[in-house]
Amino acid sequence: MIKEKSNSYWITSTKRTAYPELTEEISVDAAIIGGGMAGISCAYYLKNEGLKVCIIDRKRILEGVTGHTTAKITAQHHLIYDSLISDFGIEKASQYAEANLWAIEEIDRIISENHINCDFIRQPAFVYTQSDEYIEKIEKELRAAEQIGIHASFENELPLPFFVKAAIKFDNQAQFHPRKFLLSLAEKLVNEGVLIYENTRMKDISDENPYRVITDKGEIKAKYVIIASHFPVYDHLAFYFARMYQSRTYALGLKIKEKFPGGMYLSAESPSRSLRAQPTEEGELVLLVGEEHKTGQPQETKSYYEALKKFACENYDVESIPYHWSTQDCMPLDNIPYIGRIKDGVENMFVATGFKKWGMTHSIISGLIIKDLIINRDNSWIELYNPSRFTLKQSFKKFFEVNLDVAKELVSGKLEIPENSLKDLKNEEGVVIDIEGRKVGAYKDNKGEVYLVDTTCSHLGCELKWNDAEKSWDCPCHGSRFTYTGEVIQGPAVKNLQRLN
Repeated sequence: MIKEKSNSYWITSTKRTAYPELTEEISVDAAIIGGGMAGISCAYYLKNEGLKVCIIDRKRILEGVTGHTTAKITAQHHLIYDSLISDFGIEKASQYAEANLWAIEEIDRIISENHINCDFIRQPAFVYTQSDEYIEKIEKELRAAEQIGIHASFENELPLPFFVKAAIKFDNQAQFHPRKFLLSLAEKLVNEGVLIYENTRMKDISDENPYRVITDKGEIKAKYVIIASHFPVYDHLAFYFARMYQSRTYALGLKIKEKFPGGMYLSAESPSRSLRAQPTEEGELVLLVGEEHKTGQPQETKSYYEALKKFACENYDVESIPYHWSTQDCMPLDNIPYIGRIKDGVENMFVATGFKKWGMTHSIISGLIIKDLIINRDNSWIELYNPSRFTLKQSFKKFFEVNLDVAKELVSGKLEIPENSLKDLKNEEGVVIDIEGRKVGAYKDNKGEVYLVDTTCSHLGCELKWNDAEKSWDCPCHGSRFTYTGEVIQGPAVKNLQRLN
């Protein structure tokens, strides 16, 4: 029922872009690294201030994390506000809510002003539980929402095909088709002078005033540089790899016989279950998302799709599963994204990362904050999202957990002795083998052709693990991912793996 090859509905249902490669030296005011929603949003706000802007993307724009999202536009980010008040106080928690509620309205405004047809629909959002353990947590979240001025309500019945003990409801949230929205916006930006270059890989950044962004084919001189590549592919020694980790989640696009009741639903407990519907030309598609794990760590990634399929079939009359995909999220240590100057003392380089599964609103927030920093305009959210903030109380425990896990993976990966051999390799299977004392990643395609790569991650040298669901080599330390031919899929790595055949 689940197709072998991963396919995102958002990408499948829209035309592929064909912007040129950068093959010369150009000069702009602002160079944006990364053509996802954050990069497009930054370009939109900076262009409106009269800056000359360019965007470069390693592959094609909007085919990375933005093309594999759940596409919920909401200020309800699981059960976050009670913990934000506890960790940061009511003022900061209120600013977080204010920023995300503003982003919902801002997306609505941009869509209306530019007449973009992108399936934008207002929906209520729910966090629900089937466990007694989370009822009190939902009640606390309701009180926290009321404290900071969010209209929320407690629900003990939902129109779902399984029993729910409690839920918190946020009204007037939204959903849309992210690529329909952003492809239209990108086309408008290009028509107004923004430069977009695809299949252009950043190799390095040097100098300052202006910066030189060195790519594999051309070069950009820019006063301002914005790193909007999901995980920063350049961090100016700010060590983002030690301040967040990457997490993978899985999605099924379901055709069911039942009519979905509307609304967006997310379980409070783990393993997570997120449900919403998406209108399509072939009828309603139900998106079921869940099964989170740290990138590169499990051995049987196909099992996560099977767990979602089992849940779907237990609760719905499933006709087919025409789409399935996975996505990757950057998880900050203190639950707040890093948006602003890349580090203290660096005036003209900026970063937008660590969105923790809530990239639709935070991409728009990133555009506004970075624009306001560049034009020196006051913005009350700058301090909240400041990447150089010091949050020892909130981050200390998680910092050691994350980096101890990295150290463990680094050491254990080097000590592991491969037990597989090339002669036993089956079609569409990937394994680590030993060739003359060297660890080698081997993959055999469905035609029997074998691809050999060095399994040492080109970022910081961790040993890669095979991802059988996505046919990729994934890093368990910092989340870089590579195709079976060795090409970078996701950073922080920027260099491809060494091909050995």
